[in-house]
Amino acid sequence: MSELQVIATIPAKPEAVETVRTALQTLAAATLQEDGCLSYDLFESAAVPGTFMTVERWTGQEALDGHLQSPHVADAFSAATDALAGEVVIHPLSPVR
Repeated sequence: MSELQVIATIPAKPEAVETVRTALQTLAAATLQEDGCLSYDLFESAAVPGTFMTVERWTGQEALDGHLQSPHVADAFSAATDALAGEVVIHPLSPVR
């Protein structure tokens, strides 16, 4: 199994930034407890405030797939449903050599 790196972007509506921030902080804490999670860092863009990003490292695709099906991901999306300004975009990364 090869390690997988992922970046996800999560845009919040201006009036809902705190709601999304709180949901993502809860998600990050739970995700770090997952077996296949090597790292999971949450950031907010300094260039576009209210746009959150996760920078993730997983043991492989299976671990990421399991994460996406986890109850804490469902809870975070449920908490942020009406608070998002657009689609959450998940970018699995391939190294450029």
